Amino acid sequence: MSDQHISLPRYYALVRDNANFRRLWLAQIVSELGDWFYVVAIYDLVFQLTGSAQMIGLVVLLQILPMFFLGPTAGAVNDRVSRKAVMIVADLTRAGIVLAMALVHTRDQLWLLYLLLLSEIASASFFEPGRSAVIPNIVAEEEVLAANALSAATWSFNLAVGAGVGGLVVHFLGRNSAFVINSLSFLASAALISRMRFVEPHLAEHQNPTWLDILGLGPVVEGIGYVKRDLRLVSLLFLKFGLGFVGATLVILPLVAEHEFHVAGAAVLGMSTLFMARGLGALLGPFVAGRLAGSSEPRLRLGVLAGFLTMAAFYLLFSRALSLVGASACVVAAHAGGSTIWVFSTTLLQLNTEDRFRGRVFAADFGLNMLASSLSAYLAGFAIDRGLSPRAGAAVLGCVMFLPAVAWALAQRLWRER
Repeated sequence: MSDQHISLPRYYALVRDNANFRRLWLAQIVSELGDWFYVVAIYDLVFQLTGSAQMIGLVVLLQILPMFFLGPTAGAVNDRVSRKAVMIVADLTRAGIVLAMALVHTRDQLWLLYLLLLSEIASASFFEPGRSAVIPNIVAEEEVLAANALSAATWSFNLAVGAGVGGLVVHFLGRNSAFVINSLSFLASAALISRMRFVEPHLAEHQNPTWLDILGLGPVVEGIGYVKRDLRLVSLLFLKFGLGFVGATLVILPLVAEHEFHVAGAAVLGMSTLFMARGLGALLGPFVAGRLAGSSEPRLRLGVLAGFLTMAAFYLLFSRALSLVGASACVVAAHAGGSTIWVFSTTLLQLNTEDRFRGRVFAADFGLNMLASSLSAYLAGFAIDRGLSPRAGAAVLGCVMFLPAVAWALAQRLWRER
């Protein structure tokens, strides 16, 4: 892999010259903007109906934990059938599921919201490994880091804009408008992906797969064996597991806003401000770190370590912030580190995984991240409902983030032993 620094002209050239990546990128923009509209709406709805931090933690658990359990199946499907087709079906399914969320209005109907959340994330479990797996098929090897950095920066921009505008939409137009917008965004995403034209090399080995080939245990066992043969790959897979502990912020940030940081008298606007700060930080991280790291694998590995240490330090500072401005600045810095971890670990995995195993590897990657995210969010809500302050929760999170930093530092000897 060549050692080239990524820059704005390279991002522009990638989008301008590569029609397949451009369509995948535009699909990401429209669907993720809609996602953050409806996330703000869901958190606001659940807190208004229950007033419980633990219930928000349960929402986060239901939103992301199924990715862990469905990961092996989703990975096998993406390694046996067309990843493009998998993404389109997942988008169309999610469009209907999200629209149905507009039916929930009372506490007695929360069971329906929970069921729909499970269904929506089940569809996403198939979409996300497919999207990550196709990037090396639609861009040149020297553009993989730039593609991942731009995708992560786009996610961050969508979070900042979607959460901010979503808060305004919910406040002025009502929650149902957010669900309708998100449903339409999935339809637009499916239309864009349907226009992509590219070769999927893994299909050459599986031209007429049976249901047993797709859903049986054989592909899962084969994938586990592939990963176990290389301890470096194992260590890369657990990077997003460590990053997943930051899922606790999905409970901590809304509750800090609810208790302390109202904007114009509205807690939902304080919540959206902190989510915007998270998005801004995640937007800046890959751009700044990418210019420093270039495409050098040793620098990418060092960037991951710096990212964990940054998150740890700034969530400790967040726990002491006295104003919304100060708290937002800490969130920006922390998530600049977090997005650097995400982009660099994704790139390292793509470059070190064979195409025919990539779906299963990225399903495991997402699954482990979702397991840590969902459990940390639920435990944060559980602890806060039993007396732990949201600020103390942020301090605990900062301390916890030092653990994956130490583990990754120790894992570097695996590369020295090559």
